[in-house]
Amino acid sequence: MNTPRLETDRLILRKFTEDDLEALYYIHSDEEVNRFLPWFPLRNMEDARAFYEERFMSRYREERAYNYAVCLKENDYPVGYVNVSMDDSYDFGYGLRREFWHRGIITEAGKAVIEQLWKDGIPYIIATHDVNNPRSGSVMKRLGMKYRYSYQEQWQPKNIQVIFRMYQLNLDGNENRIYQRYWDNSEVHFIERDV
Repeated sequence: MNTPRLETDRLILRKFTEDDLEALYYIHSDEEVNRFLPWFPLRNMEDARAFYEERFMSRYREERAYNYAVCLKENDYPVGYVNVSMDDSYDFGYGLRREFWHRGIITEAGKAVIEQLWKDGIPYIIATHDVNNPRSGSVMKRLGMKYRYSYQEQWQPKNIQVIFRMYQLNLDGNENRIYQRYWDNSEVHFIERDV
């Protein structure tokens, strides 16, 4: 059941393959797209291959992997991604090529992935965004996630200090659950009003 293929009205969500290295490069080489992500933009196709092997191939070997290429149905070419980590955070991450922003693509893809997670018995997901990237928080809200707290982290490998907002969606009905690890690991943590 590793990575079930999903479809929406406009999108195909599937595994990345070696044939997608060019698409992966386009997504991860844009400085603006990667500004709020922990890794540095890819510089060339060798970087793209290494990124693919580290962030996708290794995950696809696991029993469960929710690491999706987000493709337009018209050409099955990846324009973004949605990932969910399989550690205790079930961290939900996403990215999209700049020319496809503001079209609801990640919201549409995210809803399909969340429905699959719910079917598969994943109890909750969390997502975080840099306070300087509130549009990412808007995506989290559209996916039904609720703001829980903010915390400071020295983000690697960029080695910058970032204040993150943490959102959570409980899929198993346990509305009292709040994922605490980021709060507990950060000396600077707080709850913002009117987020």
